Amino acid sequence: MCLETARKVLEIEAEALSELVRRLDDNFIRAVEILYGCQGRVVVTGMGKSGLIGQKISATLSSTGTPSFFLHPAEALHGDLGRLVRGDVVVALSYSGETEELLRLLDTIKRLAIPLIVLTGKPASTLAQASEAAIEVGIEQEACPLGLAPTASTTAMLAMGDALAMALLEKRGFTEEDYATLHPGGGLGIKLRRVESVMHTGDQVPRVQPDTGMPEVIYEMSRKGLGLTTVVDDQQRLVGFISDGDLRRFFEREGNRALSLTAADCLTPNPITIRRKELASGALNLMEARRITALPVVDEGGKLEGVVHIHDLWATEMF
Repeated sequence: MCLETARKVLEIEAEALSELVRRLDDNFIRAVEILYGCQGRVVVTGMGKSGLIGQKISATLSSTGTPSFFLHPAEALHGDLGRLVRGDVVVALSYSGETEELLRLLDTIKRLAIPLIVLTGKPASTLAQASEAAIEVGIEQEACPLGLAPTASTTAMLAMGDALAMALLEKRGFTEEDYATLHPGGGLGIKLRRVESVMHTGDQVPRVQPDTGMPEVIYEMSRKGLGLTTVVDDQQRLVGFISDGDLRRFFEREGNRALSLTAADCLTPNPITIRRKELASGALNLMEARRITALPVVDEGGKLEGVVHIHDLWATEMF
């Protein structure tokens, strides 16, 4: 019995979402344009279950590049209306479009010339008629067997809010790098961390010049403990790279003569490099694909800025 009920709930809510796809129109496009042009904050508001959905929509907007906060309409009527300023956009959620607390906000919204976007199941309602864009999220039936608890209607509101946020994200050209900036902590933040946050810099970076003798090259590699050294010119531009493997092969080939030679005789020219703003996950993928353990980090002019080592990427527990 419980599985039958669960299937029925999911079928009803899935059908409600399918109907939303067929119902998308110019109101959605207009809403995205209004949100994109917002000079202030996107203020999301709603009562009851709609308010809970509004809090999630506001959080999604904020995390994808659109400054937003949730304003409880009842609290707004007791002093929090001062949080609304010219330049904001209000997104109101009300299935009936007649929620009293929201209707009482209209005078202030209109006085401040704040654009209003409404998500409602009743496009002819008072709120919808007072808005600049009314997005219909009406449903045929709630998934509640009693037809009382908001279920399919709140699912429809949530999905439409996600659709607005993602359309806006795309219009802004919001990137993985932008997302990483707003999510520095947790699993997502770690996965989207940039190379510059994990690379070795300054005196941590092993570096020699082309004319450095092999004894000093070996000492530098041993002292810095990364199993490699970069080779740079007088302007700190990268000219080559020497790994432990390069060093072993060099001594096998040159024998005792190797100690009398220089870094220029041993280096690998034109090594694979990466930029500091690249994602750390991209550096890891590159190293695994090329079967190498480290990447020099250079700027646009080829100047050495650091070294990122595969062990440092594994240590971040990105995956």
